[in-house]
Parts: sequence; structure tokens; C-alpha cells
Amino acid sequence: MDYHLLGLILSFLFSGTKVLAGYPIWWSLALGQQYTSLGSQPILCGSIPGLVPKQLRFCRNYIEIMPSVAEGVKLGIQECQHQFRGRRWNCTTIDDSLAIFGPVLDKATRESAFVHAIASAGVAFAVTRSCAEGTSTICGCDSHHKGPPGDGWKWGGCSEDADFGVLVSREFADARENRPDARSAMNRHNNEAGRTTILDHMHLKCKCHGLSGSCEVKTCWWAQPDFRAIGDYLKDKYDSASEMVVEKHRESRGWVETLRAKYALFKPPTERDLVYYENSPNFCEPNPETGSFGTRDRTCNVTSHGIDGCDLLCCGRGHNTRTEKRKEKCHCIFHWCCYVSCQECIRIYDVHTCK
Repeated sequence: MDYHLLGLILSFLFSGTKVLAGYPIWWSLALGQQYTSLGSQPILCGSIPGLVPKQLRFCRNYIEIMPSVAEGVKLGIQECQHQFRGRRWNCTTIDDSLAIFGPVLDKATRESAFVHAIASAGVAFAVTRSCAEGTSTICGCDSHHKGPPGDGWKWGGCSEDADFGVLVSREFADARENRPDARSAMNRHNNEAGRTTILDHMHLKCKCHGLSGSCEVKTCWWAQPDFRAIGDYLKDKYDSASEMVVEKHRESRGWVETLRAKYALFKPPTERDLVYYENSPNFCEPNPETGSFGTRDRTCNVTSHGIDGCDLLCCGRGHNTRTEKRKEKCHCIFHWCCYVSCQECIRIYDVHTCK
């Protein structure tokens, strides 16, 4: 057991009140026992941690789509971990904490911007997909079709109603972001950027009908892309995120904080861009205050000059190398008809980990 890592996790868990102050802790519904029991046990909305009154009402009124909401957050977390798998911060979650990312999201960094965007996109995506699959009685296919058919095809199948999924995500995920402060403004913007990505990537999917696949008739419907495409797009937006500054204005309801682009010479961010206003830590060393786990013992790519390479990922501390034996299928032969037989080979690999 890595006792150094265990101690760091315990430090995160016992720094609770500071972390949870402005945290979307309802995301914890996507991890652990609560998530695994969603399909087999009735959902008790009052037992979901961190719901504000508007979310609680939504849960009680639309209880049957709550499993899709949780599935969407889980989808977002998994995609975050894929996109950041080779970076110093790799979207690590803590299963036994309501603040599932630890203190990392306390700061208004570009990491926070990405997590909010991908989680909101995940909720919209999962709800849309669930409706098209017929798992809910309150939603279904999109019957509006959005335009006349084109040459050589006609409308058919089940068009996914992304507008409904986006509406659910906006009503639920943004319910807690109604404070007149800069962080709420940032979260609302990034949530919407994630959802807009879903709408922008909707595309026609078609199926051919006819003898021997002649495609005499082609039916088409609107479909969401693979969620990986959403993750790739938002990762690009993370890399080019716009740094903002906080401004205060006096309004009838009191002081209100808004965001303005820090650099006037740059193009101002659009609704599709991610925004942040605090710098990220370097994530090189463990730090319970920032939520950094450090990069010690992380696997690095010795041939890469990018952030996943041993020089950058290990923050200049160097790396260790060990050999590892792996069993793999080899010398595969196709036999007519129809199966493949393979031998089992042992191959030796060099594994490089950060000091």
C-alpha cells in the first residue's frame, strides 16, 4: 500500500467544510454505492447530498430521469480521466468523499472550467440518449426533424432530442449557480459551453434500405456524436481557455460580480469557450491545500517531448525504469472457416515512472 498517497487522501477527507462550501457535491451521486444502487432501488431525493431546493423539486418531479443525470456525471468523469490521463493533474477522484475531486475545484482554474463543462455536457448527453432509447415516459424522440428531407433520403428512425437533454442539464446543473458572485458566473458560462458542444455536434445518421444493400431508400435521423468527440473538443477549449478578471457592479439587489476578458487585445470569449480567473497549481508535488496528488510513481513516456513525457510529467525529478513481463496473443492464424487460433507469448517492456 502507498501510505504516502493514503495520508494525502485522508488529509483531503478531513478538510471537509472548506472544500464543500461552494462544491457541486451532488456529483458524488455518480460514484460509489449510490451509483451502483440506482437501477435496483427507488431513489430518495432527500438522501442525495448537496441538492439545493430547486434541484430537490426537480428530482421529485422527474424522478425517472435521475439515473440518467447520474450516468451523465459519471460519463463526464470518465471522459475527464481519459483526456487528462497523461497530464500532471489526471482528474483523480476520491470515492469516499462528497467532494469527489478534493480541493482542486475550490479555485476558479481552467481545470474547474473543464470539469464543469464536461459534467454538464455528460448530463445532457445521457438524458438525450436515455429518452431516445425509451427508458422514460416523459420524453422520447424528436419529432420536429428540423428541416425537410434532402435528395435521396427521408426522415425515419428516432431523432435524439438534444434540446430536451440540454434543458434538463440547464435546469438541474445550473440550479445552484444563482449567486451574484464571479464563481457562479464562471460555472454558468462553462456549463453552457459544455451543453452547446452537444448541440453543435448533432449530425445526420442514415441507414440504407433495398435489395442487397442497394440503398434505394435511405432514412435519416438526428444523432449525437460519440461522447469522445465532445471530450476532444472541450479539451481543445481547455487548452485555449480565456483568462478573465472579476469586476464588481452595484445593482438594485446589491453588489454583483461579473467577468471581463483580462487581455483586451485578444478576441473575447464566446459562449463556446471556457473561462477561468485563477491560475492553476503546477500539480508536481502533493499538496492537500490545492488538491494536488503530485506525480510521484506516475507512468511517463520516455520518448515524448510533450506533457506526458518523463521530463515534464516528472517535473525535472527524473524517473525510474523497470522491466515488466506481459502475456500477449501472438502468431495468430485464421482458419477457414471461421476462427482464429493464437499462441501466447511473453514480451518484456520497459516501464518508466516518476521519482
